[in-house]
Amino acid sequence: MNTIPAQEIKRRGISAVDEALVQGPVHIVRNNLPQYVIISEKDYESILCDLAEARLAASEKDLQAGRVRRGNVAKLLSELAKDA
Repeated sequence: MNTIPAQEIKRRGISAVDEALVQGPVHIVRNNLPQYVIISEKDYESILCDLAEARLAASEKDLQAGRVRRGNVAKLLSELAKDA
């Protein structure tokens, strides 16, 4: 992963990030510590898609295992009150 000091961005502007982003994600370093990560829009969309697929897979497993209850809010709250 590429790193750029925050001061470099202040000095050169977004072009410093654009140049580094060609090689992949960029860490922005502030006070000698990584503070931010910049990724391309394509990579961001890919991460969101992967996350959505993982959530759907987990939900399907919960449904298959019987850990999901169906009903309206009032009915579910009533069931919770009975269990308490």
